[in-house]
Amino acid sequence: MSLYLYDPPNRFVAGTVGQPGERTFFLQASGGGRITSVVLEKAQVSALAERVEELLEEVRVRFGDPLPEAAGNGGDVDDDPLEQPIDEDFRVGTLALAWDAEASRVIIEAQEAVQEADGESEEQGEVEVFSETAPADRDVLRVHLTPSAARAFAGRAMRVVAAGRPNCPLCGRPLDPAGHICPRQNGYRPAGA
Repeated sequence: MSLYLYDPPNRFVAGTVGQPGERTFFLQASGGGRITSVVLEKAQVSALAERVEELLEEVRVRFGDPLPEAAGNGGDVDDDPLEQPIDEDFRVGTLALAWDAEASRVIIEAQEAVQEADGESEEQGEVEVFSETAPADRDVLRVHLTPSAARAFAGRAMRVVAAGRPNCPLCGRPLDPAGHICPRQNGYRPAGA
């Protein structure tokens, strides 16, 4: 299996392809004349962005204020679309996040989801994270970011997640363009929902 290492990338962003409600989410790293695009779930993008912000805040509290390159506006805003063509390198199963205090860098690692024989996604109990080589049974994307680049990534990722379908003001569920059955309007919640 492969280790896609970007230390540092020219660009690292979260983005989507498709219409709200049917979007496919990607992490895309580019640099050195190559592009790596991995597919993940909307919840993974949201959780990663939140954890990056939490990590940067924890580092600020522990090591003092401000973080190197983190003062000011948090980096340039990158709202450009994903680089084309988008070729899926793998689907993400495990995400990991770390702070390299020596280099003052945020490390984000996305590991390939491993499929069992029955098609279910399987996560092993012991996953080697941040080793010098990729695990033998899965592909890995590893990106080293400055604090400002990490903050810019998190900001864009949250905007990408929020750009989906608007939520119903009554129940908070996403509004479907084909129609929305709101449990609060009907006075009941359908079984299993």
